Amino acid sequence: MEVLDARADPGEFFARLSGCRARALLLDYDGTLAPFAAGHADVVPYPGVRDSLLRILAAPQPTHVAIVSGRAVETLAALVAIPGGVELWGSHGLERRTVDGEMIAAPGRPAETDFLEQICSWVCTEGWQDMLERKPRGMAVHGRGRDPALYEAARAALIDRWERRARSLGLETLEFDAGIELRPRGGHKGLVVEETLARLGEEACVAYLGDDRTDEDAFRALGRRGLSVLVRAEKRPTSAHVWIRPPDELLAFLSEWERAVGAEGKAQ
Repeated sequence: MEVLDARADPGEFFARLSGCRARALLLDYDGTLAPFAAGHADVVPYPGVRDSLLRILAAPQPTHVAIVSGRAVETLAALVAIPGGVELWGSHGLERRTVDGEMIAAPGRPAETDFLEQICSWVCTEGWQDMLERKPRGMAVHGRGRDPALYEAARAALIDRWERRARSLGLETLEFDAGIELRPRGGHKGLVVEETLARLGEEACVAYLGDDRTDEDAFRALGRRGLSVLVRAEKRPTSAHVWIRPPDELLAFLSEWERAVGAEGKAQ
């Protein structure tokens, strides 16, 4: 683990963790808990991650565990494959499935929905359907594992043809690692941090782990109130406090959390 912010003290954070009144572990999915794959639907967690999370959930000292993604909650739930106890946030904080299974999501306006359907139809007409991901409140074009020139053509055409109209409907263009998407303005992963702190209280011990630019909103929202962790093979400019490389350092981080909450030796 490399400290990126001299004011951050991961050792002190873990020392406090067991004695906190409340604690939360907030985790991005793609690129953080699971490696990227050419097939967007084929992304499964690193070996050992799911077992570690199950031990944390079963520990004597409870942790609120939430998994965050730009994906739809329904898709995320199938990939995470943890039957209960985990809160799921999809569409960059615009959808939430609570620990009890309740779905909370604001529906899109008809004009927004019609516009997104129009774009998705255009993407398919252009022959780029294998790069398309339709989301409940947005859409994305993925370039990972595709011909770079073909992805760049799709990306440029999307911006040139649709971005201005998207802005007029309250949508924004967001570029992420190997992709670009349209999403409602104001939807971002920082919402997950803000809601969690409001629910658990400012004194809660909270960590957020993420890998790409969409996680920077969460890092900034957490600020000095918790520990923000960049999880990726290569370091990049970030607001995160520390940097770890997956999967080994990620598993070590989760193991440290297990020890702090008394999860060692617990049955899965």
